[in-house]
Amino acid sequence: MTKAAAPSRCPSCGGVLNPVKYICSDCGTEVSGDFSMCPLCSLDADNRALLELFLFARGNLKAVQRMLGVSYPTARTRIEEMFNVLENRTETWDTSISVLEQLHRGEISVEDAIDTLSEKFQEKK
Repeated sequence: MTKAAAPSRCPSCGGVLNPVKYICSDCGTEVSGDFSMCPLCSLDADNRALLELFLFARGNLKAVQRMLGVSYPTARTRIEEMFNVLENRTETWDTSISVLEQLHRGEISVEDAIDTLSEKFQEKK
């Protein structure tokens, strides 16, 4: 049985969904928390499918073009748009890690970390 990919956006408001529970399919162990998704996993279903296709084609845009049944410029534009979305998600991920590292080292206060992260995530919506 094929499992559906986890949704990355709330169907009600469009906000980012974070996984909160993982279950081991072998032993049933459950791990709960407020986890963030990796940038690749947070792509919407269309972009995830496009990324898989791009990887399957080993980055060959002519092969992507043929598989999609579109013109080369259209294939290139779609891949470029997908990478732009991914780049924006990666920047947010990198910023979050950097802010948390600064907080851990005592270089910034909790309030400053919250403000910085809140601003960065508001920019991406």
